[in-house]
Amino acid sequence: MQEIKITTILTCYDHINELPQQTQKLMEHAVEARKNAYAPYSNFRVGAALLLANGEVVTGNNQENAAYPSGLCAERVAIFHAGAKYPGVQIKQIAITATSDLHVNKTPIPPCGACRQSIAEYEMRQDEAIEIYFMGGEGKIMKSNSLKDLLPLVFDKTYL
Repeated sequence: MQEIKITTILTCYDHINELPQQTQKLMEHAVEARKNAYAPYSNFRVGAALLLANGEVVTGNNQENAAYPSGLCAERVAIFHAGAKYPGVQIKQIAITATSDLHVNKTPIPPCGACRQSIAEYEMRQDEAIEIYFMGGEGKIMKSNSLKDLLPLVFDKTYL
């Protein structure tokens, strides 16, 4: 038997003002997108903003549906829109913010498992890491240098 140790290193920022200027603006786009989320069932709003290699910013927010799980998360809305509108353009950064309508969440909230898998597909396809910044409704922001830090045993096309 052999044990394998997996280590993840994340960077924690105490406030949005500590982020690089370009990333602050990206997170502000995510906050604006979050405000327009359609979340009548969960009351949990998520906004995502992508910075593409061509300088474009693409946003998305969660879109719920009474027929669970037919809704779609903010991250996947943004990623799939970017893939459709800007095919082949690399994603450089993703900013994500999430909070409840019932209380302000100050804990950084990472992408769910389905979104991690979708981000992994794009990261593998572009063969370059995507920086992922995530926060709650306010407060601390976490940075992951690559999706592999959040999903170290990623399932990809090499298994098929």
